[in-house]
Amino acid sequence: MSRPFAPGYRIEPDLLIRAYASGVFPMSESADDPEVFWVRPETRGILPLNGFHMPKSLARTIRRQRFDIRRDHDFEGVIDGCAESRPGRRRTWINGPIREAFIELFRRGTCHTVEAWHEDRLVGGLYGVSLGRAFFGESMFSRERDASKVCLAHLVEHLHERGFELLDTQFTTEHLKRFGAIDVPRARYERMLADALSGEARF
Repeated sequence: MSRPFAPGYRIEPDLLIRAYASGVFPMSESADDPEVFWVRPETRGILPLNGFHMPKSLARTIRRQRFDIRRDHDFEGVIDGCAESRPGRRRTWINGPIREAFIELFRRGTCHTVEAWHEDRLVGGLYGVSLGRAFFGESMFSRERDASKVCLAHLVEHLHERGFELLDTQFTTEHLKRFGAIDVPRARYERMLADALSGEARF
């Protein structure tokens, strides 16, 4: 279910936080479209933190320590990377209002990144929103093979260590299902969300 965003095309950060807390998130048709709509899917993608599947090839990549993993080092670099067109995806839903709102959430300490660096270049990463014991994954990107996968594995480990209960992926894809992502009905998701928001965890 979606509803158009009000004229003016700016998302107030407090409104964005309330939306996530109620199981709603923003999207746009494309980067060039200034309008924003709100989404509350009938089924929601989650990645159970105790059910993460680590492919053997990814485990080998992590052991090689090819990437320097950083958190919250270059938020604007990460969101710009996520907004880049790439083979198989020429359009992105990260438009100006969404980018502006998430930058403000990062400044407030509510939005976070996991970043992969190689030879002092940002080559992959992901970002998302942290509320209570829930982390809402927004988007990820790679400029080098396996960079975003390593970031995802690091995120899962970090959230588990910090006492998080819910990793929301919004939707599932075949790519995410390889790592254990599943679909849950909206009612079940909202119960899980309420439970995760009832406690506190620090990213």
